[in-house]
Amino acid sequence: MATRWGICSAGKISHDFTVALKTLPPEDHQVVAVAARKLEDAQEFAKKHSIPKVYGSYEELARDPDVDVVYIGVIHPCHLKTCLLYTNAKKNVLCEKPLAMNTKEVKEILASAKLNDVFFMEAVWTRFFPASVEIRRLLAQGEVGDVKMVRSEFGWPVLHVPRSTQKELGAGAMLDLGVYCLQFICMVFNGEKPECIQAMGVCQETGADETVIVTLKFSRNRMAVFTCSSGMKLVNDAVIVGTNGIIRVPEHMWCPTSLVVNGEETQYPVPEPYLPLNFINSTGMRYEAEEVRQCLLKGLKQSAVISHADSLLLAEVEDEIRRQVGVTYNQDCQ
Repeated sequence: MATRWGICSAGKISHDFTVALKTLPPEDHQVVAVAARKLEDAQEFAKKHSIPKVYGSYEELARDPDVDVVYIGVIHPCHLKTCLLYTNAKKNVLCEKPLAMNTKEVKEILASAKLNDVFFMEAVWTRFFPASVEIRRLLAQGEVGDVKMVRSEFGWPVLHVPRSTQKELGAGAMLDLGVYCLQFICMVFNGEKPECIQAMGVCQETGADETVIVTLKFSRNRMAVFTCSSGMKLVNDAVIVGTNGIIRVPEHMWCPTSLVVNGEETQYPVPEPYLPLNFINSTGMRYEAEEVRQCLLKGLKQSAVISHADSLLLAEVEDEIRRQVGVTYNQDCQ
């Protein structure tokens, strides 16, 4: 039987996720319902994507017995409330990254998922791309020897977008873009907690971080550094340096379609979309969707690729980086 998806929020990322789902076999994945805060938004979305059921509230979707899993595409300041709505309704959930505003919220979400015995995963889509799967295989087989250094960066000029400047909308380069660099580093180091974190940044007038540079030290003198920025376009690559070689993601490290291993490049193209996308390589969200299906078929409550512990580690490191840079949200004071 097909995995039956409900889409929560009719925004840009939900559009791209739905387009990505349509690149998978219909006998495996079906979008059966969409919910938005305004019924007309949900109706427009449903018409565009041929979705049979439409709801003008998130609560109605939570009550739909024909939905196996809910994809949450709301902005991250709304993740806590929205995740709890669905986990408490005994729905399996795939929630966009960053999972929440801070560690406290992440713990509350994960505790609710566990209490309600539902599958829950943070949508760190990068980890499911074939290129990322290959990186993990290469590292596990010791293709580049012992990893000594990791570097990654993600910078994109998005300061014209309100959610990149207004803190109440979750603005901040670290949570929006830096999470990709951090998850890459944590993936390479197998979810190990860094021994030392040093962060420096530049903030906007609104108090949101615009550019952040972070150095991380791990056990056995292994190092990592990343840069994220919402004010400028960076090279946006990632590099893993080992004792016997180098793995490089040459561009778009958050949605990689090529790898260079010791100078040899391999392409991992994503499928073409049937509708225009809002973001680059978004059909690559198909891979995380298929992971959700496979986990549900096996009766798992979390994925080994981005586990609850992985999500918690990301939040803890993000909190410390924000503390050092001097970025606080209202959610930190609650």
